[in-house]
Amino acid sequence: MIRTALACLLLLSTAARADECDTLVGQIAQATGAKKVGKRVGPSVDVKAASGLKIDVTCRAEPIVQVASSEPSPSAAYYRDLSIAGGLAIGVPPATVEAALVRAYETALRERRKSFIQQSGWSASCYADPGSSSLRTLCSVGRIPPG
Repeated sequence: MIRTALACLLLLSTAARADECDTLVGQIAQATGAKKVGKRVGPSVDVKAASGLKIDVTCRAEPIVQVASSEPSPSAAYYRDLSIAGGLAIGVPPATVEAALVRAYETALRERRKSFIQQSGWSASCYADPGSSSLRTLCSVGRIPPG
């Protein structure tokens, strides 16, 4: 009986997290003028913004959003859409997120390594490889899990 109750609680918790993730994905889709929302694959859903960028929304203990780019340097649309999505995921104004993303990208270029900018329980991170012919930039925004 206790096992059954615990299993039910676990299922309810998982369902609640899935509902929260679906709500977040819907908010991101609406805010970025999404053309398409992909199907959930495990904890991840892809949102194709009106700009054409693919925003990966991953919902685990805390949601994380990330966008990859093959452009020589990220476009204004890249920063705008990731900042909007990131702001929704962590509850911070997009302008604050964008400032951290720009710093993380510039640091990644300068130091030639992945860069993390941490702020009040959340982080922006970027990896940059301007010499690559495929993935040149990968940036993400998410809450830092407690613990």
